[in-house]
Amino acid sequence: MRYRDLPAWRSVRQRNRDWLQPWEPAADANWNARASTMAFYRLRRDSRIAAREGRLMPFVVLHGAALVGQVNVGPIQWGPVRSADVGYWIDRQRAGQGLTPIAVAMAIQHAFDSGLHRIHAAIAPENTASIRVVEKLGMRREGHYSRYLQIGTVWRDHIGFALTADDDLTAMRDLLRD
Repeated sequence: MRYRDLPAWRSVRQRNRDWLQPWEPAADANWNARASTMAFYRLRRDSRIAAREGRLMPFVVLHGAALVGQVNVGPIQWGPVRSADVGYWIDRQRAGQGLTPIAVAMAIQHAFDSGLHRIHAAIAPENTASIRVVEKLGMRREGHYSRYLQIGTVWRDHIGFALTADDDLTAMRDLLRD
């Protein structure tokens, strides 16, 4: 993220509260504080530090010159695990246009090219749009995690999906070719 992304990031986050909030982890701050200038500066600073330290691969999703979402690969575990989670969000106005699967595929390919072996996604069962994204990428369903992540005030179940660098990546690569 760059400082100049602040207005677009704030606008997208504030405009998409009802679309994003049902899926995002609990936080100490309310939504307006989480979409504030200070939150952006903290997010930018923390992401840059984590990226420099090899703990995170943060990306913004652009459509033309417009910021329309984010993809993060992390936290990264190196050593014999070489694994990370992938998380993402997209502007509701851009959902269903194929941008999210392409952005996530690009991030995963970069992660594999950088030496990671496994990428994992945990998604609430009700989040059918997000499940469609990982299915388009050919990620396999690996498990059901009871009370996995606190969303709002509730500990919610999630479904685990994964992809490894030595899996058949045809579905993901086909998205990137189109």
